[in-house]
Amino acid sequence: MDGGRGKNKIVAALLAFFLGWAGAHHFYLGSNVAGIICIAATWLTCGIGSILYFIEFTMLLLMPDAEFAARYNPRTPEPMEFVFMPPKK
Repeated sequence: MDGGRGKNKIVAALLAFFLGWAGAHHFYLGSNVAGIICIAATWLTCGIGSILYFIEFTMLLLMPDAEFAARYNPRTPEPMEFVFMPPKK
């Protein structure tokens, strides 16, 4: 794990899998607005929107460790930055 904030890819992926509907992985990674959007999307779609969190879970697991570290450890993500979005410079 690199320096900086020290976020862990496996922890983020597990949060996305088990608590993705609550946006827990976004709160963990620092994208608080994205976490709130996850909660709203789950409620507004009666759970159908949870497919998005499974996609993000898969993307987190398949993301190379170096890319994860570059995206989430030395910088704070934008408030509305989802896993499937490219990071803003």
